Amino acid sequence: MRHLFILLISLNVFSCAFSQARENLLKGGKVYNLKMNSTIMNGERNYSVYLPEGYETDTLSYPVLYLLHGLGNTNTKGWVERGNVEYIANRVIAEGKSHKMVIVMPDAGTGGPGYFNREGWLYEDYFFQELIPFIEKEYRVYADASHRAIAGLSMGGGGTLVYALHHPEMFSSACPMSALVTFPSASESKNKGLLQSNPQLRAWAESVIRPENAPLHIISSATPEQLERYRSVRWYIDCGDDDYLYEGNLELYKLLLQKKIPMQYRMRDGAHNWLYWQSSLPEVMTFISIGFKHN
Repeated sequence: MRHLFILLISLNVFSCAFSQARENLLKGGKVYNLKMNSTIMNGERNYSVYLPEGYETDTLSYPVLYLLHGLGNTNTKGWVERGNVEYIANRVIAEGKSHKMVIVMPDAGTGGPGYFNREGWLYEDYFFQELIPFIEKEYRVYADASHRAIAGLSMGGGGTLVYALHHPEMFSSACPMSALVTFPSASESKNKGLLQSNPQLRAWAESVIRPENAPLHIISSATPEQLERYRSVRWYIDCGDDDYLYEGNLELYKLLLQKKIPMQYRMRDGAHNWLYWQSSLPEVMTFISIGFKHN
């Protein structure tokens, strides 16, 4: 009987612990996969949004992070599913390493070649003229640069760089991760074959190699006034030492030093993969939280 009593007590404790763990898992912010209408893009566009715990019940306004996916992904196939953004954001916020924020993940993959304007695909116009105003109307986010940040990985890291260089007045922080700063030479047999066999990649490469979308060209040809505007952005650059894009990131680092543009640069152990980017996101959230103006 005594052993049965102890067993029952143990089962009860385990049940309570399991219930508490389940309750904790159910807490926190949630990701929602939604759509919006776009005149510029001639139809509906997908986006995902992370709303922090408390958003549904309070009346507060929140800072916002625009988080861009990489080539071959979408809003859901990128940060939501493979990047595990909901769990990471909840954990980082719960640990006190980041302030609560709304995270917006647009879809630049479905139907097109990425974040830059090209014929029949005016995505950059859509991002600034429609997406940001839509988010600031539909959600309780602050509508000023001191509460707005941008980050992204790979192709989205390139988009992050270019968007913040084109519109430095729009963002308090910009955090490219494993960014595609320069496209690997198409003359190399491996890259030439890849471009020929992948229409989406070829279309995207054609838009990237234009001077107006090339971060190194934008910075190196900037006027003193433009360079001063770039210095208003808090830059955080992160790329793994085994990443095939590390050379472009090193070039970016040296150019920013030369132009006296302050930034934080990280090269950690890792490659061009989700394991690396999942470890990058907490640091990015902490970095941009420090840069947000707190009311």
